[in-house]
Amino acid sequence: MFKKLAVLSISLFFITSVSAQNKLTPELLWKLGRVGKEAVSPDGNKVIYGVTYYDLKKNKGERNLYVVDSKSEKTTQLTTEIGSEHSALYSKDGKKIIFQKSGQLWEMKTDGSDKKQLTTIDGGASNYKISPNQKHILYTKEVKLLKTTKDLYPDLDKADVRIIDDLMYRHWDHETDEKFSHVFVANFNGSKIVGNEKDIMPDEKWDTPQQPFGGSEDVIWSPDSKDILYVSKKKYGKDYALSTNTDIYKYTLKSNSTENVTEGMMGYDTNPKFSNDGKKLAWLSMATAGYEADKNDIIIKDLKTGKIYNQTAKWDETVSEFTWGQKDKYIYFGAGIEATYQVMSLKLNSNLAKVNVEKQIKQITSGIHDIRGITATSKYIVASKKDMNHANEVYKFDIKNGKAQQLTHINDNVYAKLDLPKITKRWVKTTDNKKELVWVILPPNFDKTKKYPAIFYAQGGPQGAISQSYSFRWNFSLMASKGYVVIAPNRRGLPSFGVEWNKAISKDWGGQAMDDYLSAVDDVKKESWVDESKIGAVGASYGGYSVYMLAGIHKNRFATFISHCGLFDMKSWYLTTEEMFFANYDIGGEFWEGKNQKSYNEFNPINHIDKWNTPIMVIHGGKDYRVPLNQGMEAFQAAQLKNIPSKFLYFPNEGHWVLNPQNGIIWHTEYFKWLDKWLK
Repeated sequence: MFKKLAVLSISLFFITSVSAQNKLTPELLWKLGRVGKEAVSPDGNKVIYGVTYYDLKKNKGERNLYVVDSKSEKTTQLTTEIGSEHSALYSKDGKKIIFQKSGQLWEMKTDGSDKKQLTTIDGGASNYKISPNQKHILYTKEVKLLKTTKDLYPDLDKADVRIIDDLMYRHWDHETDEKFSHVFVANFNGSKIVGNEKDIMPDEKWDTPQQPFGGSEDVIWSPDSKDILYVSKKKYGKDYALSTNTDIYKYTLKSNSTENVTEGMMGYDTNPKFSNDGKKLAWLSMATAGYEADKNDIIIKDLKTGKIYNQTAKWDETVSEFTWGQKDKYIYFGAGIEATYQVMSLKLNSNLAKVNVEKQIKQITSGIHDIRGITATSKYIVASKKDMNHANEVYKFDIKNGKAQQLTHINDNVYAKLDLPKITKRWVKTTDNKKELVWVILPPNFDKTKKYPAIFYAQGGPQGAISQSYSFRWNFSLMASKGYVVIAPNRRGLPSFGVEWNKAISKDWGGQAMDDYLSAVDDVKKESWVDESKIGAVGASYGGYSVYMLAGIHKNRFATFISHCGLFDMKSWYLTTEEMFFANYDIGGEFWEGKNQKSYNEFNPINHIDKWNTPIMVIHGGKDYRVPLNQGMEAFQAAQLKNIPSKFLYFPNEGHWVLNPQNGIIWHTEYFKWLDKWLK
């Protein structure tokens, strides 16, 4: 009873605190429930989802599982215990729910009762999956394969040193170590592991899932339970740093043998999925070695003939995800369309070699939103949907007409009490006579007779559309709610506008993309409601690089700058970043033999600091190994030595992103304090 009263009092406090304000704030942003779709029941009538709430005082989040009836929208909370539950799946017969918690596999009835722990693996594991015949279980677990300094010098146990003789000694936000994530398989009796545990990648110095962002999609069972398919980049050290060549491998239980399913396909090969009848295998594939933002195509292999077919080769966009339709006559996939993410359908011919893009690929949904995480039932697509003013909720979409029905309503009461910004779409002519889509977000209760300061947002990536995402840091709704007009251009290099537009950024970071930026700001600032003397430019990663570049070429268009984890000196960055395939493809490779000198001279922000004359704030994380800390330090020091008003916001234990809740509040507080100082 006490527990229920405590939950009720927290809920009432939350509702009261929301009702006392009518504009989004950083504190309220952190109070929103963060919704993630988990699984759909075999009959398609129930949807499991998770909701995470963050406690700022405790500086951590708590995630619980829920289930909603897709017809009645009746919702049941499945978990209430302390600790976060995730990776929920229905059992094959739909009578139980399997989920993961604290590195172990659990099960419960579909109403959340009778919870039982199924595994007791020492140290825990991840990505558990029970075979379709219920006789085996797979999971991934780290295996020590290299010697540490303490192994080499056991008598010097207080030493703190790493001995490094190859690349990839750190990755994104962590130092690589002596361990590798491997796939294991074991016998299973329905309630526990009963022996014959086996590492199917023995002594292999590579990982499954892919590091650092791969997940359970990287390892699956075949429908007949005879094979395990897994994704891995089977390279080590410098070779690993130079390549994007992941492959899909098939391990056969009976013969204990492994086969490379995608041999000879040189880019990323990911997301393997068998058709429902088990006769075909589909996956996503990029063709170009070393190009991480290449066009992603749907590949299908006929398992009877062994022939492979590219189903989207002639379609001028890239696929973000896909799922088989229940009768295998269609594949449904997600893709970016003009800076929104929509659900598409691909009708399969009996002859997979004959693809008519105009007739076989259709757009099911439309609207200003992002739809992600799609699952197909017989009549509906179930997925998460968000836009710039609303965080994720779970929806179902009619397969025939795309009509949406909202299934979860976690944050509806919050948004109902807020005055929200207006999202507008604008097409701007570029310097090379093309069209650029620019989102212009107007403050709540916008009055066109007034003048507003503006925030110009430069996107990172560099290949990642400014779509209808809802960031909990770079949140356009929050920026506009603070009284700013937000200008967000989909400049050259951003997907969802055709393959060529996306490719154009590579090796031209400081060229046409900068012209696209300036075209966007020059067009929008003509509006009577924009104070053209009060425009600030902000961005992270490549967006941070863009800010540093603009600081040297903007010709007084901007009144201030904020760069988060931006690239400042391309030479020193090339010699300190980790994934060398990215640097080699996108900026043209090393500089000492004269390759692509534009990247290191004309397009290098450090070479333009003689023209810096504008207040700038630099933000950087100490564990950002993608864009190492020295980039931010150099930029701040240059500004200080030039007597330019400047501030350095340094997070020693954050990486490329700010993930800690209290750090996030400070980030927003300092961010808006700086903008308000120079723009208001």
